[in-house]
Amino acid sequence: MKPLRMRGIHRSVYVLLGLVLAAQPALAQPKKPPPKEAPKTPPKGGEAEPEIEMSGDDKKDKVDPEEIDMGTEPPPGDLAADLNAAEQQNQVVKAGPVARTPLSWKDILVVVRKPFLKAKRTELYPMVGTTMNDNMIRHYTLGGEISYFLTDVLAIGVEGQYYVDSFREPFDLVPRQARRLPTVNKYNWSGALNFHYVPVYGKFAILDRKLITWEVQFTAGIGAGQSEVIPRDTTFDAFTTLLIMPNIGANMRFFLAKWLTVNVGVRDYMFIDKFEPTMRVEGGMNDSADEAKSNASTSFINNVMFQIGLSFWLPTSFEYTTFR
Repeated sequence: MKPLRMRGIHRSVYVLLGLVLAAQPALAQPKKPPPKEAPKTPPKGGEAEPEIEMSGDDKKDKVDPEEIDMGTEPPPGDLAADLNAAEQQNQVVKAGPVARTPLSWKDILVVVRKPFLKAKRTELYPMVGTTMNDNMIRHYTLGGEISYFLTDVLAIGVEGQYYVDSFREPFDLVPRQARRLPTVNKYNWSGALNFHYVPVYGKFAILDRKLITWEVQFTAGIGAGQSEVIPRDTTFDAFTTLLIMPNIGANMRFFLAKWLTVNVGVRDYMFIDKFEPTMRVEGGMNDSADEAKSNASTSFINNVMFQIGLSFWLPTSFEYTTFR
């Protein structure tokens, strides 16, 4: 920028000297009209020569090469004229032909309602079950549960089961091979207060024709039951034990109709059971059932059951409600 300013100063000095010399003979001559200013011609580069500002202070008056001249602001438009032009344009658009785009099934979005609602309904669930993790004795159960759904995902219920025992093959093989009699207990009955929660819900198609709705339900509860010792020697009396039985489990529910579902699940009943003592002598140690029970050994048991059954729902129908 400094060379440009020095060149500008030199030109100014020459211009001032020329004006002074021209002014002396002009005093004696009559005034003539000022000559027309010749148009400025741009330099050969095609761009106008940047305007040079004369100033003595180089620090304050620096030219910013990145500054862009935006020009003068356009005059404000006429509001009435703009409104008239917009109205005419709208009339032209309305008068033109309407183009219709062909629709397809891909353009239609369908939100399917849940085909089954459980809120404020009662579930009657008769079921059967069997033991999954006992290799000596197997229990079959016949029972049922009544549940009331407070919401579509939360329910409270009461269950009861009756047990039927059956010895498995290892119960006979152990005495023959090991020359020892196994110690086992059988279960007579159980009942529980359960709480249910349904976090998962979905559906699947059968051969792309039939949709089956399903859900996963988790259960936790607390209950009681009764076990009975099976004496190794049948001449001794058996004794029973009252059990505190918390349980946890999960089951899947498949909806067949508005009032009918199929349930399949697994339940783990946990408790501390008493077993027959190893020493029982007729007429001596642990002869009576009470004495044997007081000297019985204890063990923590996980009785895992597989359960399946049909659920009947009351009322048998329901209505959808929407917010207005």
